[in-house]
Amino acid sequence: MESALLQVVLSHSNEGIHMIDTEGITRFYNEAAAVMDGLDSRDVLNKHVLQAFPSLNRDTSTLLQVSRTGKPIIDQQQIYTNIKGQEIITINTTLPVFGQGRLLGAVEVARDISRVRKLAEQVLDLRRKLDVSPPPDRARQAAKYTFDDIIGTSPDLEKVLTQASLAAHTDSPVLVTGETGTGKELLVQAIHNASLRHGSPFVAQNCAALPESLLEAILFGSTKGSFTGAQDRPGLFELAHGGTLFLDELNAMPLQLQAKLLRVLETGVLRRLGGSSRRHVDVRIITAMSEDPLGALRPDLYFRINVVRLTLPPLRERQGDIPLLCQHFLQRFNAKLGTRVTGIAPEAIQVLRTWSWPGNVRELANLLEGILNFRSTGQITWEDLPEEYRENPDGKNLRRELARVEKQMIESALRETRGNISRAAQLLAIPRPTLQRKLAKLGWHGNCYK
Repeated sequence: MESALLQVVLSHSNEGIHMIDTEGITRFYNEAAAVMDGLDSRDVLNKHVLQAFPSLNRDTSTLLQVSRTGKPIIDQQQIYTNIKGQEIITINTTLPVFGQGRLLGAVEVARDISRVRKLAEQVLDLRRKLDVSPPPDRARQAAKYTFDDIIGTSPDLEKVLTQASLAAHTDSPVLVTGETGTGKELLVQAIHNASLRHGSPFVAQNCAALPESLLEAILFGSTKGSFTGAQDRPGLFELAHGGTLFLDELNAMPLQLQAKLLRVLETGVLRRLGGSSRRHVDVRIITAMSEDPLGALRPDLYFRINVVRLTLPPLRERQGDIPLLCQHFLQRFNAKLGTRVTGIAPEAIQVLRTWSWPGNVRELANLLEGILNFRSTGQITWEDLPEEYRENPDGKNLRRELARVEKQMIESALRETRGNISRAAQLLAIPRPTLQRKLAKLGWHGNCYK
């Protein structure tokens, strides 16, 4: 009964499962594996694995290796051709099968990454087609913003801009943090354009936009033979050689890939996927994140990239800049939309200055563009604002009130426990790391706030 139940479960697995005995004869081969390999199970069952996959041999077949040695092979890429001449790329975990104290064979769980790798090649081809102009022109096209494009005079913003302009003249790694919409990429481009690398490529990649296998191929490149039709293609590190590589939302990068990134940053050397030759790259790395980097990254990678730390203030902490930003965006959208809006009425400005701005500067820009779709002349008035903004003209809103109550509860718990964070976390019924992150955000330092 148990054997029959196991057979049903394995047969309906979404992963390809292939089992052989110590003679190399296939004893189990599920439907997912058959679809992955482009075969009928009758082409494989009760046949030697090399008969079904003639491009393999005793040394390259992970199943034969494990059935011979009894040692597992974890997450290894395998490229092979089936009896129909189709080339397949998989990531395999191959485990020995023991019974009654002896080795009975091997079982392999495989994931097909052929389509992902082909997609990576297509993306890299597109990046290379964009890489046809001379380096100075290409750099200007990719990084168009400078420090003059960053609007604001608040002390917190001016401090960050001063630090960024100084850091622009070095090659040290830069980590930019800040809430969504605060202008992290704008600041990164300004740093590149103020640096000695301004005439060299600026290459940006959002790490949250791609799956791990695709992101790895795009970062490090691929070699000829990775799959049918594949050619030697440089990755983003090579495309950014001599310039700046900007990795946005680095916290979304899987931990295994973070380790590979760390090796390249430490050595300046990479290997393309499927290749063995070492390639030296000269790249300044700038990263950006919208959350606490220490809890989202491998500690060793965090300390490697956190050399220059720049934190952009949220818009709610630089409300004095809102009139300047409004003027800037009105000029932009008047030109874009053909409107002639002259400004914003005082009562509307007051609402904007007391709003919490969860989307920060990006939210303000989108708000004004939306309003100019309906008003073409005159001033923006209180009535032009969307309902959710007009509901709280005195500045009271749920987000701000929740933040205020949360701070009060944390302070009360710390007073009660005399600054003991572990006990305070227990009182608040939250994990200690969560409380530590909240304290860091509040500026808690020892027994006081900064």
